[in-house]
Amino acid sequence: MRDVLVLDYGKGNLHSVGKALERVGARVALSGRRRDVEAARCVVLPGVGAFGDAMAALRDLGLVEAILAHVRAGKQFLGVCLGLQVLFERGLEFGDHVGLGLLPGLVRAFDTASVAGLKVPHMGWAATSVVPDCALFDGIPDGTHFYYVHSFVADARPDDVVATAVHGERFTAAVRLGERAFATQFHPEKSQSAGLRLLENFVWLDA
Repeated sequence: MRDVLVLDYGKGNLHSVGKALERVGARVALSGRRRDVEAARCVVLPGVGAFGDAMAALRDLGLVEAILAHVRAGKQFLGVCLGLQVLFERGLEFGDHVGLGLLPGLVRAFDTASVAGLKVPHMGWAATSVVPDCALFDGIPDGTHFYYVHSFVADARPDDVVATAVHGERFTAAVRLGERAFATQFHPEKSQSAGLRLLENFVWLDA
């Protein structure tokens, strides 16, 4: 078993994320306490909702510095959906908000011209292009479909992007912050066998 801490800060779909992690061999703990993050070897940051609200919740719980220290120490980390977006410097959802700043870039709404005639939020399955030799996508073919629910996208540096998808425009689907730290815009816990394979790759990264 691998111990995984799923951050409970009031903004994530904790039940489905935890159950999916358990299916791939993780022993899951839920916590929103700073000391638990500081002690954890492996942290998952899920997220559903708005950028500014998520950052306010992380600050109120004293989790910002703990997350920064965890990632900067090279420990295992996975952000999911909103958990990807808050890693960036700024987000423009209902205002202009400061993010964790672990990655340079801006989180913005879909380009209105590119998505003309398409539904936003982008909700459903989309083919996802992955870069070669990324450990998170080991055994997952390029073009595999993952499940997305989002209205905002991250403008990331190309070197940080390990997967993209298209909804009117090509957008960031996954990023890499280091050898053990990643984040996905899609929901692996909702992505059936492909999502479970990705979570298994993450949980057993150092095995």
